[in-house]
Amino acid sequence: MSIPQSHSFPFDPTYGYSLERLQQVGVPEAPEGFDVFWRQKYDAALAVPVQVERKPSKLSDPRWTVEEVRYVSTDGVRIGAWLLTPKNRPIRQGIVVGHGYGGRDGPDFDFPGTDAVLLFPCARGMSLSAQPPFPSMSVWHVLHQIEEPEKYLIGGCVQDIWVSVSVLSVLHPDIADRIGYSGISFGGGLGALAIPFDRRVRRGFLEVPTFGNRPLWLQLPTTGSAASVQIYAKTHPGVGEKLRLFDAATAASRITVPMLVAAAQFDPAVAPPCQFAVANALPRNQFNQIFILDAGHFEYPGEQMQHAALSDRVRQFFGVP
Repeated sequence: MSIPQSHSFPFDPTYGYSLERLQQVGVPEAPEGFDVFWRQKYDAALAVPVQVERKPSKLSDPRWTVEEVRYVSTDGVRIGAWLLTPKNRPIRQGIVVGHGYGGRDGPDFDFPGTDAVLLFPCARGMSLSAQPPFPSMSVWHVLHQIEEPEKYLIGGCVQDIWVSVSVLSVLHPDIADRIGYSGISFGGGLGALAIPFDRRVRRGFLEVPTFGNRPLWLQLPTTGSAASVQIYAKTHPGVGEKLRLFDAATAASRITVPMLVAAAQFDPAVAPPCQFAVANALPRNQFNQIFILDAGHFEYPGEQMQHAALSDRVRQFFGVP
């Protein structure tokens, strides 16, 4: 397996970074009030009363009982999600699973968590949680109220994760102290922002996480959500300073629970230096792990084999038999 050499992008999705250089990408310093800002947002999410509506889903799988659930997040926003409960298997933990910036069409029945009840929430504005005034397309979603940190849509999406943890805790109080988080790309960035401020989340897996090292995120060419923000920033130069509050790498430096991060060396949608900024922010100890992918958001030879190995690592990380 090796980093892809052939592609049609007008830029280099490695950005000229060797693996050694990627492992040295730094973490931006937190702006004043960073921790207070997120703790207040967390307190608001924790204050939301948990009221869950459940119904059988039209989707089915022989291994899982599949339900659609709906509940209210902050600001009265209604969140839709899929809930997978193992059939004829003990439930030892719960995992909230975030999605990429394309939304989701359903749950991941092959998620490596056979001993877990899995909650697959849709972030506000997307998929089952689509509703006005939120844009459903990522190019507009990432810009919604970006000039107002207190109202910025990304902050609300982080709160949706915290409320989802509350929902799992209420539905399964016996595993309330054994809840994990898993997120890819957009969901990975949200997870890095959410986990350090929620002691209920006991471990987390982030795959090719976005929103890391915002100065680089705003600078490096991309096909992902950063592209629309980069265009916006050309006529709104103050947006970079405001986005410092939403830096996934800065937040990740505050994470104290075991983490697994899968970061790619080649990625046209989430620049690898931004992914590695999140991974590098984690404390270097025996509990945190980094899994290096040849590429992300791109098909490449050996991809299936590499992702099978990653699935095994995720299964081990969450302690799944």
